Amino acid sequence: MIYKDKTKPIRERAEHLLSLMTLEEKVGQLIQPFGWQTYEHIDGKIELSESFKQQVADGGVGSLYGVLRADPWTGVTLESGLSPRQGAEAVNEIQRYAIEHSRLGIPILIGEECSHGHMAIGATVFPVPLSLGSTWNVDLYREMCRAVALETRSQGGAVTYSPVLDVVRDPRWGRTEECFGEDAYLIGEMAVASVEGLQGSSMDSEDSVAATLKHFVGYGSSEGGRNAGPVHMGRRELLEVDLLPFRKAVEAGAASIMPAYNEIDGVPCTTNTDLLDGVLRGEWGFDGMVITDCGAIDMLASGHDVAGDGRDAAVQAIEAGIDMEMSGEMFGKHLLEAVRSGQLDQAVVDQAVRRVLTLKFRLGLFESPYADPDKAERVIGSAEHAQLARKIAGEGIVLLKNEGGVLPLSKSAGTIAVIGPNADAGYNQLGDYTSPQPKSKVTTVLGGVRGKLAAAPERVLYAPGCRIKGESKEGFELALSCAEQADTVVMVLGGSSARDFGEGSIDLKTGASKVTGNAESDMDCGEGIDRLSLKLSGVQLELIQEIHKLGKPLIVVYINGRPIAEPWIDEHADAILEAWYPGQEGGHAIADILFGDVNPSGRLTISIPKHVGQLPVYYNGKRSRGKRYLEADSQPRYPFGYGLSYTQFKYANLSVGPETILPNGSVNVAVEVTNAGERSGTEVVQLYVTDVASVVTRPAKELKGFRKIELAPGETRLVEFTVGAEELQYIGQDYKPVVEPGEFVIHVGSHVNETLSAKLIVREG
Repeated sequence: MIYKDKTKPIRERAEHLLSLMTLEEKVGQLIQPFGWQTYEHIDGKIELSESFKQQVADGGVGSLYGVLRADPWTGVTLESGLSPRQGAEAVNEIQRYAIEHSRLGIPILIGEECSHGHMAIGATVFPVPLSLGSTWNVDLYREMCRAVALETRSQGGAVTYSPVLDVVRDPRWGRTEECFGEDAYLIGEMAVASVEGLQGSSMDSEDSVAATLKHFVGYGSSEGGRNAGPVHMGRRELLEVDLLPFRKAVEAGAASIMPAYNEIDGVPCTTNTDLLDGVLRGEWGFDGMVITDCGAIDMLASGHDVAGDGRDAAVQAIEAGIDMEMSGEMFGKHLLEAVRSGQLDQAVVDQAVRRVLTLKFRLGLFESPYADPDKAERVIGSAEHAQLARKIAGEGIVLLKNEGGVLPLSKSAGTIAVIGPNADAGYNQLGDYTSPQPKSKVTTVLGGVRGKLAAAPERVLYAPGCRIKGESKEGFELALSCAEQADTVVMVLGGSSARDFGEGSIDLKTGASKVTGNAESDMDCGEGIDRLSLKLSGVQLELIQEIHKLGKPLIVVYINGRPIAEPWIDEHADAILEAWYPGQEGGHAIADILFGDVNPSGRLTISIPKHVGQLPVYYNGKRSRGKRYLEADSQPRYPFGYGLSYTQFKYANLSVGPETILPNGSVNVAVEVTNAGERSGTEVVQLYVTDVASVVTRPAKELKGFRKIELAPGETRLVEFTVGAEELQYIGQDYKPVVEPGEFVIHVGSHVNETLSAKLIVREG
């Protein structure tokens, strides 16, 4: 049997297997039912469902989604879910049955969510992508992706639905937390690191998984910041901005892509042949698998309304280039009859099956379909991965304000009141797409501060004050009492993407946990949770205003999934830390920075506006968009690339050489960066390019390079960049990349609005 011979080329193996398959078996390879519904976990034993066994008998199952996923949607809890060892054993049971009870013994592709850690019980919960982007540390993120791949593959997961490469244009969008930020260049750098980290040197190794790029494309530019809303975008912007990170990741070898829910200029991405066939496969040469998002094909007939019924939707999707359907409902119901009736050419089905089989061969599933329970138990949630999560969280935290040097705090003196709804709410610092967690696994800010002052626990006071949402002020009295007794107040405010995990809530009057049958959800961010405002929810602002009246030093820590626009806090807080959702080790990482054990090095990858009415406020908008409103200018409160340190960095002697080049030439850009303070620190050196005059309008500045460097006190380092056609080009009038002769300005500095500048001339070739 050629397809079982690992010495044969993958193409030959796939073609041979395809030639042996019935139409039913082919269609089976294109569907992906929900994995958690294939088994029951009873008294520590795995029992496969009869419906799954029937699917195997009827032609097989190509893939399963979320076999190991645990959250309120799946209904899988800490009590009913699987441990790392049990998860690997469950996948083995599923694979063994599919292989041994099907005619051709084709293994199942197990797909899992892993945007900031494998979404399975026991897996390490890393910071969300918005925090990962704020690290500006590509190498560290790649290392994290290797850890995520190891944990996932050890349980049998072979493909992940990450990275998210959407460019955020309106942070009211609930999925902002899942993205790296607002800049396509930076997202592209993270995208390449993700593919390299997840897929490793070879996808058939025991510590690699296939990466799925999503959401292709424009998903972060939806109308009004509403999830899956229409996107109004010209082709030039689409090619130049939103498609750039995807192109970079495809060039890096990404194995899979997921189209977005949205439409662009009236065409749903699920059936956009210009993008899926023309750009992706035609221009870029992508030869991997394309899988829908959950329910996307159904939306064609009931949502976008471009299909008359389910069969029409399924046919449109597969003809446009969709290879597999997440959930499998529409393909499973309609493809067989569509082929038999002549509505769909079987060759189209064959092409999709060929791509699915090819991915399985590339992953080595035919040779090694089973997980290693011993390894899963050993590596998942390991101490090493927890330390990595802590380091990444620390590098992603952004110091926005530090008036009078109130930070870092002293470990040897003073009483600290830790107050706020996110001070001791573990789930609130994890973000969406997170599995259930035992309380002991997540360190909150309160836990982190107590850990630093373990020798003097009486120096730490705590009160929740209020909830994220709701109008109750019953916790104000305790919060004010704690603040009055303290020398310094740390207010932990923000948002929550925590779905209802049923763990109860906090008694605002005492700060104690209340375990009830009806947990109160504080969720105000996450998928499907879009907002009209960027203000703090509930009465959080009123709480901090009352505490401010006491006249104590006031430090704000934001834990949240989108920017917060609260001018009063910006003006009145002594210090502000933006921590985003920092993951399971977030409390430790925040405490490390509060007490100076870690010097903050995070920098914003998304502009924070003064007011929601400024939106869109991303830094690289067109120069023609105007300078101010009647009430205020159009500048954000905190610009792209911004972030403070406990030391100071100075830039000098920027040079660009040669000063004149041809369109296909390149220059060396060099700048001296000095740590002018008394502490070691890490700086993010950022390079921007301005095209002074061009045939097509351009942004004022565009990020085209960055370096993260560590400097000792007094140390100076020469930081160098190469700028060439890739950094100077734009999409011209013919929708092709062009480097236009003329004047450019090269900017290097600490953020987009604080740079040194030098001129560069590109002359005619």
